[in-house]
Amino acid sequence: MAEVVLVAVDLGAESGRVLAGKLRDGRFELEELHRFLNGSVRIGEHIYWDVLRLWTEVKNGLALAVQKFGTQVISVGVDTWGVDYALLDGRDELVGNPYHYRDRRTEGIFEVAFERVPREEIYRRTGIQFMRLNTLYQLLSMVVQKSPQLRIAKTFLMMPDLFHFWLSGEKVNEFTEATTTQFYDPRKGDWAKSLLRRLGIPTRLFHCPIVPAGTVLGKLRQHVAEEVRASHSIKVVAPASHDTGSAVAATPLSDENAVYISSGTWSLVGMEIHEPIITDKSLAYNFTNEGGVYGTFRFLRNVTGMWLIAECRRIWAREGKEFTYEQLMQMAMEAPPFKCFVDPDAPRFLAPDNMVDAIRSFCRDTGQPEPDTVGEFVRCCLEGLALKYRWVIERLQELTGKTVSTIHIVGGGSQNWLLNQLAANATGKVVVAGPVEATATGNALVQAIALGYLSSHAEMREVIRNSFDLRPFEPRPDERWEHAYQKFCQWVH
Repeated sequence: MAEVVLVAVDLGAESGRVLAGKLRDGRFELEELHRFLNGSVRIGEHIYWDVLRLWTEVKNGLALAVQKFGTQVISVGVDTWGVDYALLDGRDELVGNPYHYRDRRTEGIFEVAFERVPREEIYRRTGIQFMRLNTLYQLLSMVVQKSPQLRIAKTFLMMPDLFHFWLSGEKVNEFTEATTTQFYDPRKGDWAKSLLRRLGIPTRLFHCPIVPAGTVLGKLRQHVAEEVRASHSIKVVAPASHDTGSAVAATPLSDENAVYISSGTWSLVGMEIHEPIITDKSLAYNFTNEGGVYGTFRFLRNVTGMWLIAECRRIWAREGKEFTYEQLMQMAMEAPPFKCFVDPDAPRFLAPDNMVDAIRSFCRDTGQPEPDTVGEFVRCCLEGLALKYRWVIERLQELTGKTVSTIHIVGGGSQNWLLNQLAANATGKVVVAGPVEATATGNALVQAIALGYLSSHAEMREVIRNSFDLRPFEPRPDERWEHAYQKFCQWVH
């Protein structure tokens, strides 16, 4: 077949990209067209997303795709992080800037929520793990603070839904993203509106249809097409619009017992299942059932990933010490192993003013020596993350009744050769790394299935195996890992 180009817009917490997914004769290739910074904007006591600038960058990237590939461009789809949202008024205009999930307005919100609805009941209804950044608690904070935005708002859209609306004119809530809210009921297949009512959250906001990944929303709006100079019809397709949903869709899982880790700022560690697992044990272990593609759920636990190292790197840069990630990994490789390690999910690491100081304090409080050098700080984080992978995988085996065969690490973190090896060593499992661009690949190829260029998810994964180099990491036995793990389990969250 002739080559077609499917444009994947991949918006992450630190950067955004627009990529051309080129599909021809069972082979797939990605080309980055446009990259731009993303991040929080602080105004007063709150932090927000600069959504209008992101929208401008999305259009700039799409214009570059049209300029380079012309009529080969057949579709566009957007994925973003989870949990954050926009509210529209009766004229479909934003009622305010969307908040950033790390905004502190949700501090202490669990106590308020659980007074109104017991924790166990929220989990039974939604099957989603408890994080104060979840959409449910962000909206509840607006209720508690009597935000006037809630009186004005008429429509609720998650972040990728907002961009799809601006692209196509269609207001929908895509399934994989909707499930990250912690108020989607996977058994009923709809919003848990009775839960929302008991929390005082207005249910009139939730009137848009919930659609599965791979839904064709229509054509590019005329004024958008004119802005990007598209002389032909371009379809807007909702992919798995939660970035982890797209990444897992593109993970070339070896069998049904394989684990995936979507590795980046967060590490999403889980298995692909066909029915949600909502039990007392899954609640106790804080596991989540997020929506997947083609009738699947992503049974996983969110683990804080490269956030700790990214924040340390920011602090060091502020002190005049600039390091590339490759330099940091080399210094960590040369640092002594097992000197100290952290639980990356300890509450103090969520949004500290100084991550370096937070790591020092964790080590002091747990009776460990503090790291001294840059390499020791990085190794402390990486070993802690590898140990957390083992802890989560052991819980996965317990909850699913399966014995994990292989670990597939995808996303930007799959390039971290040291973390991949440490993960193999800590778990005793073979780690297969790649593809690096799993999220954009999943985004584009779900578009391809929606438009009939691929027949199924199985064919999509076969295309991925044939198109990308996948690197295995064999575990290297070391009895010190067992001692470290027993120590780690004493303070794990």
